[in-house]
Amino acid sequence: QVQLVESGGGLVQTGGSLRLSCAASGRTFNNYAVSWFRQAPGKEREFVASINWSGGVTSYADSAKGRFTISRDNAKNTVYLQMNRLNSEDTAVYYCHTQFYWGQGTQVTVSS
Repeated sequence: QVQLVESGGGLVQTGGSLRLSCAASGRTFNNYAVSWFRQAPGKEREFVASINWSGGVTSYADSAKGRFTISRDNAKNTVYLQMNRLNSEDTAVYYCHTQFYWGQGTQVTVSS
């Protein structure tokens, strides 16, 4: 079993930046792809970005391209999401996902 813990969320002004972290414990997730999803109030959960096991292949939602960067440090069992040029539409709870496992989420709020 894998436990995922997200951190790094918070309140930021429009145009600001945040870096989210997803730390895994239990079984390693170093052999698996990891994704970030988000869910805004009243909306369905949506894909944001993913990274393969080695970090060599990444994928982004159109809304994240050019602003967000996903990366991983397998030595630390951690995946990151660097988010720049944030706007109000990025306000959501951000979740980390791998295999069958989800984290509890971290709240990101962007104020104008």
